[in-house]
Amino acid sequence: MPPSSISRSPGPQPGRSMAAAALIGAAVMAAVDEIVFHQLLGWHHFYDRSTPAVGLLTDGLLHTAELLGLVAGFVLWADLRRRRTLAPAHAWAGLLLGAGGFQLFDGVVDHKLLRLHQIRYGVPDLLPYDLAWNAAALLLLAAGGVLAARASRRER
Repeated sequence: MPPSSISRSPGPQPGRSMAAAALIGAAVMAAVDEIVFHQLLGWHHFYDRSTPAVGLLTDGLLHTAELLGLVAGFVLWADLRRRRTLAPAHAWAGLLLGAGGFQLFDGVVDHKLLRLHQIRYGVPDLLPYDLAWNAAALLLLAAGGVLAARASRRER
């Protein structure tokens, strides 16, 4: 075989590893939100400013987007594994960054800016729920940031 046709592994790809895992992390957090808060607890739907039927429809659309995110993320992850270019430490960081990013986006943009829904209805004060929701997001982001910094230091 000519040398030019030999497939050479370019080595670990930290950026792609982090991006693929971040997509998986965001999709997993969307699934946790949709399953726990929308279905099991029944605290809200994705869009609560219309009829209950529209709320269920939007939950289904969120579920569809989350499943597409999981499939796409795992396809990217599997490609990295197949090529032996997955950077595991960066992937773990990406997983937490994606989960925290989704959580914070949902808490700030969906809950407060767009007012698509609140975390919970029928409670006298939403502030403790908002603080807990966004604090959980910040903890995930901080943990992901620490892992990303460690992975980058190890890479050098």
